[in-house]
Parts: sequence; structure tokens; C-alpha cells
Amino acid sequence: MAFQNPSDDEIRRILQNTRRIAVVGLSDKPTRASHGVARLMQQWGFQIIPVTPKPAAEILGEPVYADLASVPGEIDLVDVFRRSEEAGAVVDQAIARGAKAIWLQLDIIDEAAAARAQAAGIPIVMDRCLMVEYGRLFGENN
Repeated sequence: MAFQNPSDDEIRRILQNTRRIAVVGLSDKPTRASHGVARLMQQWGFQIIPVTPKPAAEILGEPVYADLASVPGEIDLVDVFRRSEEAGAVVDQAIARGAKAIWLQLDIIDEAAAARAQAAGIPIVMDRCLMVEYGRLFGENN
């Protein structure tokens, strides 16, 4: 059976229970989509946790971590800005790390990884923009 994203009510519940977002693939370049989405989510009150193997002391004023295993504390949502072929490994790391939810951004599709997350009891959203969906469901303007 093909993957189906959670309903609007389920996505709303995920986002209402999210305070800390680990953004995997967050770029320090302001022109990149990952930077713009993370910056806006930060402005809307979420704590952003940059996760990227590229060396940087901080992005958006937050310390950078090389991988999800290095992030201290709980992770409410893992927001993935990696190519589809790399998404499965990130989903597996998020499962191992005990993330409460996983979000694969626009054009990031990995049905097998989504099935693994669901089997682990972790809600997953795929091929949608976190910023757009949050704005649509909570009436925020970007």
C-alpha cells in the first residue's frame, strides 16, 4: 500500500506538540530553502537545532551538530533537507534517536523509510514543506 501523509488534524497535532526541531541539512547560506524555512520556524517560536556535517560553529544563532546522535535533549521533530536517496539513513537515525516525529521536505520521497518510521510508531510527513503547512494550518503569514 502506498504511503499516505497524515490528515490535517494529525499534522496539526504533531506541530502543536513540537517545540524543538532538528533540521538535518540546514545550510548556513540565507539563499537556501533550508535556511529560510528554519529561520521562519524560529521566528514563529520553535527552537531550531542545526544538523549538518559541514563545519560551522552556529547557524541562526544555534550550535551546529554533526548528526542527530550528537544533539542533546529530546527532539520533537526531525525536519529533513537531504536528497531522497539520503533520506532513509536520516529516518533511521531519527528512529534510533527517539524523535517524536519526522518531516521530509518537498520532493523528498522514500516510501520504505516512511514505512520504517510508521512501524516504529513515529508519525512521518513526506513531500511537504513544513513552513507552508504550518502557515496553512495555523494562519501564519511568511
